[in-house]
Amino acid sequence: MMYMHYCPHCKRMFMLNGHHLTCPKCADVVSELKISYLDYVKLDMDERAVFKINCESEYHLNILRTTYRMHKYSKWYRDMQKEQELILQG
Repeated sequence: MMYMHYCPHCKRMFMLNGHHLTCPKCADVVSELKISYLDYVKLDMDERAVFKINCESEYHLNILRTTYRMHKYSKWYRDMQKEQELILQG
């Protein structure tokens, strides 16, 4: 399934397959957005520009973002946690 994400560091929108926590460009934290991919592609260019400007505002981004609560049960999340534990152990 395709989900829209926004990276505040890159100031870019990403359409990513699945629920991601990191930016594919800079590896910083991304925000998963409430808007579906199908709704996003229905926006015209002016509406997309306004949407992106709203994402750049921390206040609006908090309203536009959603939290995928089941990521803790994903295999990739468990693998990431194990990887971080190994790094911390030295």
